Amino acid sequence: RSRSAGTWAAGEDPADCHGFFRGELSCANMRFMCVMMEDHDAFLFEEVGSMKTKASKSKTILTKIVAIVILALLVVAAIKCANGASLANTAWSLLPPVIAIVLALITKEAYSALFIGIVVGGLFTCGFAPVATLDTILNDGLISAISANAGIFLFLVLLGIIVALVNAAGGSAAFGRWAETHIKTHAGAQLATFVLGILIFIDDYFNCLTVGSVMRPVTDRHKISRPKLAYLIDATAAPVCMIAPISSWAAAVSTTAADLDTGMSGIELFVRAIPYNLYSILTFVFILAIVAMKLDYGPMRKFEAKAAKGDLSALAEEAGESANPNGRVIDLILPVLVLIVTCTLGMIYVGGFFGVDMSGDPSFAGDFIGAFGNTDAFVGLPWGGVIALVLTVIYLVARKVLSFKEAMACVPKGFVAMVPPIIILTLAVSLKAMINSLGADVYVYDLMYAASAWLYSMLPAVIFIVACILAFASGTSWGTFGILIPIVTAVFPADSTLLIIGISACCAGAVCGDHCSPISDTTIMASAGAQCEHLDHVTTQLPYAITVAAVSFVGFIVAGFVQNVYITWLVSAALLLGVLLFLRARERKQAE
Repeated sequence: RSRSAGTWAAGEDPADCHGFFRGELSCANMRFMCVMMEDHDAFLFEEVGSMKTKASKSKTILTKIVAIVILALLVVAAIKCANGASLANTAWSLLPPVIAIVLALITKEAYSALFIGIVVGGLFTCGFAPVATLDTILNDGLISAISANAGIFLFLVLLGIIVALVNAAGGSAAFGRWAETHIKTHAGAQLATFVLGILIFIDDYFNCLTVGSVMRPVTDRHKISRPKLAYLIDATAAPVCMIAPISSWAAAVSTTAADLDTGMSGIELFVRAIPYNLYSILTFVFILAIVAMKLDYGPMRKFEAKAAKGDLSALAEEAGESANPNGRVIDLILPVLVLIVTCTLGMIYVGGFFGVDMSGDPSFAGDFIGAFGNTDAFVGLPWGGVIALVLTVIYLVARKVLSFKEAMACVPKGFVAMVPPIIILTLAVSLKAMINSLGADVYVYDLMYAASAWLYSMLPAVIFIVACILAFASGTSWGTFGILIPIVTAVFPADSTLLIIGISACCAGAVCGDHCSPISDTTIMASAGAQCEHLDHVTTQLPYAITVAAVSFVGFIVAGFVQNVYITWLVSAALLLGVLLFLRARERKQAE
């Protein structure tokens, strides 16, 4: 049979085969040929269908097993509550996020998984009382999450509108054309994304969304998958904020440590801890190494192979966007620069740089670092976003690349584009509220004190692991170092090297867990910035983050014993490069 002779039956054309099984293993990957003989065509399609059916059956069986385990645990928990036992401040307090994360990874569906985790957390909090559980879920969970994060939701919508405006004006397309002539390689596009992520160190939310908006046209031109872009964004958002003295993260850490007995100010403690923040530093080394080695492994390898064939795994909502062909690069660069300036001014204004802060305190007038440490990003970012949006509309309409009506049509487009991250963020914050009500922080606090009695020199590595687990389960790095920093300062002597290493381990673990967690706000923002499916980003990022985390764990063991930053760097970097060389050799062998 042949296409030219018109003898292909429905579904037998190789294009139909690849189109139908898009996202799955292709015929070539399964060592089948797409040229079909008359007596083999049924064999080909039977094999493809059977393989897909087997995978589907395995997934169904795994889902059922997990469901049975969850139900069994719920029954045990209900019996304990019926007997008068409390689940608060125990290992049970960590079960709701574990359930949500496991379900999300298995089902590839975040909304229902997060909601189930919230329901389980509500049941545990209220001792399985149905009315009280519903009240807790609504009032302490969902409603509280929306009200507490209204500022970030507003900033997301404002940024979504600005992105829609820039796209409609042709700025993104023009930047893509410029990048095609100036950034000429696949590696160059990744390095440009990395460098831009390093430069925008003020705030992780701002970093994720801005880098994504600017670099999407560039990475799309060079056929870099959206999950890979999301990883590059995420890997240079929180990690760079955690080692930048002028950032919202530095402010959070220094504020947490300000009133503790450390023998130094909070900001000085933060700065002295930067050299030992192995996860952040090694993440940067990891990115440079995989770009130079052209190495991808795990699920990311499949997405990059698809991207090389033109399937970038972008969100479907982007399809069909029209852009003004007269757009110029300045139509993207200028709005982004205005956004950076106005958001920075907004944050120091809220922090009291220009007179008084939001509470009327004049203590930080004229003090840039102090005002930044005193700011509230949930207010400062929307403050700058509103001004940037107004100025962007005026500029694009004045340039006549958009009419006022076309500009206003971008408002609902920008809102719709940000609905998925807003929903996930609402559910994730609600889940965090359930975890807090169960006293997970108290349980971890007790564990850490028990460990400190017999693992003194190993304690930095233990702190790193505990921070990873807590941040992964709760989805919050700020909450994690808020819990652990007081413990670290209580365990180690003031102004000792081990105190510095312990603080670094705490911050590094918080970033790592936040980096891996599907319910982390930064992970959600990275998916939104790259405009890719959230769980695609999570599953592709995990092997990379775990690789760096494993090397960092060994590095903290070394640091705890030698207490020398240069030896720690040398051992950690050598180990990371050795692991990457092994992975490259393994990938090449599998390709053969």
